[in-house]
Amino acid sequence: MTLPPSAPDARATARTYELDRRHVFHSWSAQAELDPMVITRAEGCYVWDGEGNRLLDFSSQLVNTNIGHQHPYVVEAIAHQARTLATVAPQHANDQRSQAARLICERAPGDLDRVFFTNGGADANEHAVRMARLTTGRPKVLSRYRSYHGGTQTAINLTGDPRRWPNDNGDSGVVHFFGPYLYRSHFDAATEVEECRRALAHLEQVVELEGPQTVAAILLEAVPGTAGIMLPPPGYLAGVRELCDKYGIVFIVDEVMTGFGRTGAWFVCDDEGVVPDLLTFAKGVNSGYVPLGGVVLGDRIADHFAHRPYPGGLTYSGHPLACAAAAAAITVMERDGIVDNARRIGTEVIGPELARLAREHPSVGEVRGRGVFWAVELVTDRNTRQPVAPSGGSSPVMAEAVRTAKKLGLLPFTNSNRIHLVPPCTITESEAREGLGILDEVLSRVDALVQGTREDSAR
Repeated sequence: MTLPPSAPDARATARTYELDRRHVFHSWSAQAELDPMVITRAEGCYVWDGEGNRLLDFSSQLVNTNIGHQHPYVVEAIAHQARTLATVAPQHANDQRSQAARLICERAPGDLDRVFFTNGGADANEHAVRMARLTTGRPKVLSRYRSYHGGTQTAINLTGDPRRWPNDNGDSGVVHFFGPYLYRSHFDAATEVEECRRALAHLEQVVELEGPQTVAAILLEAVPGTAGIMLPPPGYLAGVRELCDKYGIVFIVDEVMTGFGRTGAWFVCDDEGVVPDLLTFAKGVNSGYVPLGGVVLGDRIADHFAHRPYPGGLTYSGHPLACAAAAAAITVMERDGIVDNARRIGTEVIGPELARLAREHPSVGEVRGRGVFWAVELVTDRNTRQPVAPSGGSSPVMAEAVRTAKKLGLLPFTNSNRIHLVPPCTITESEAREGLGILDEVLSRVDALVQGTREDSAR
């Protein structure tokens, strides 16, 4: 039930903003150019800004509030745990960590049956790579362009998008390759079958040219998220698994963004029938209510450290508040059919409506996704597929799209030339249609801006 609106406290909002601008150093931003929105409260699929405006959260903040905001079952689980045992060192067992690990492993594919808990997705990928290198004795890790794996030093070098560039000293042992992306194919493919076959052949050639005996791991997002929600063609993940088996390479699947219902499945790789050696997670495991991530290990890696110490750890590994939130979140997702709801909303509402919008708006180049994980790619020309903003950058068109969306009551997630539709997995059909209706108006505004730009260029 939605809480009744309360009048915003203008002085408190102004003070919050003032203190933020004076003392908070924000990520991925030029500090003097920021104008952050103050959020005062949230519930379900909505947030309220400092002026009292309600916005439908189609960003899930950073694609992590899978169970929505302020879920009472999870909030109470955190409060109960705080009253019982607020913190404990990771070398001690505690009931919430044990329970969370069991629930995660029960939903992970194949023999993935042990969890190393971290504080988030970046350090999960850091530790997965460390485990792979130690197990194989090899130095290199392969990851794709158009990917994001986190902001810590190893993770940002594993990342393939432009945020890597200022942090890349060329000494990380990471080699990037092209993954499948049929809309902008690097392989001159015309079908998903061609794209899959040629992308796998390219990857195998990279392995061979780098020297298989030097490659510890191939790391892939199950579905690249921030980089564009590019669904892998059927058979691609299985093909990478076969390549890894052929050359003794550890296969790491990053499900930090896709895990726990986002695509309408607990995990994409399980839905695809693929079992990696290591699976990384964070975000949706407890919807970010308390920071938590981790690595789920299969027998190959776990056995390597059965009688030799693993040289890694974190003070807050398996923090009881975070694990209590995870156990509660997974329980409520199962109990309330939240994963199935995400799949249904994607299949019956978002997918068909986006297909209609793509037909009606000339600025839409492609829509793609599944569950509650979709991208709308905006272009200036459908024939040339010229994006309305550069990779890793923005443009006046995208800035206006965001302004229009917020003005109409929608909080979007955008990257480069794309609007991502990533609402909570709990979203109802009426809420989804509300957001899509606003998107329709936003796209009309984008159409007009693109048309005006083309006319100015023709003069």
